[in-house]
Amino acid sequence: MHKRTESRYCQRFADRTGVRMTTVLVLVENLDMYLPILESSGYQLIRAPTAELRAEAIAAHGKSISAVMTRGPLGFFAEEMDALPNLRIICVSGAGYEKVDLPAAQARGITVTNGAGVNAATVADHTLALLLSLVRDIPQADASVRRSEWRKVVRPSLAGKRMGIVGLGAVGLAIARRAAAFDIAIGYHNRKPRTDCDYTWHATAQALAAESDFLIIATPGGSGTQHLIDASVLEALGPDGFLVNIARASVVDTHALVSALQNEQIAGAALDVFDDEPAVPDVLKTLGNVVLTPHVAGLSPEASRDSVQMVNDNLLAFFSGQPVLTPVTG
Repeated sequence: MHKRTESRYCQRFADRTGVRMTTVLVLVENLDMYLPILESSGYQLIRAPTAELRAEAIAAHGKSISAVMTRGPLGFFAEEMDALPNLRIICVSGAGYEKVDLPAAQARGITVTNGAGVNAATVADHTLALLLSLVRDIPQADASVRRSEWRKVVRPSLAGKRMGIVGLGAVGLAIARRAAAFDIAIGYHNRKPRTDCDYTWHATAQALAAESDFLIIATPGGSGTQHLIDASVLEALGPDGFLVNIARASVVDTHALVSALQNEQIAGAALDVFDDEPAVPDVLKTLGNVVLTPHVAGLSPEASRDSVQMVNDNLLAFFSGQPVLTPVTG
């Protein structure tokens, strides 16, 4: 269902049932411009974008809060749920929900939703930008010109290469479509092969890496994917292979990655995510075969607007007694 259709669909339920003045605890810190979307639907917002404000809001307004809006890295925890006796739904603004305590939510009958797919286009755009910058060595070339040098380095073309995507969900598919326009062959690793595409499925990440020039990490974080990309996968990618991670840092073993970069076991890496953000390992900053961005792959005005709209539509559906649009089941 198209986003505008979803919004009208859910609004009809809200109008019919008169659902208004539900209190939503908003933990996200970067979507203020679009929060009026929620207010226009009648939700009362309590903004708590810092850890201190979060604790204060829960202590002061615990009994009145029936919905929470958060991000995957911010999460929401069992002890916080216990402090909100009327909490009924947790809406994650992005696709990842790795720090939301799903077992605790399920045990308490709390519905959890996410923003699956709302920023897929933006993340895919950034992924291709990182890949082009890395493979064509754009940052180093730019820096050399600024130093009044005329350093010409021969770098690979993207055409005719093979891309392996770890996690062929909404983001992975958007990346694949863009890569195909560069005449790149697409393979992927999911737990199971998809039946709705013709891309080549590989049963393991290591098998995928062995058949890839570019390895793109687009799978959710969490315990199920912790260090899925380890030393053996990087070895399979090989000295001519490039890695791009726009998913979660936890998916890649950072120590193994640094070692592979330092020893030229892979050609380079582009990273938008890090283990202890906003801290970035100093060693990564010193390597010339690395491109770094500050977890901005999913950020654009369009993605921010659409993520709040998805939260709004999920809230309207839920409090109107209808199925939510993007349920998280674990």
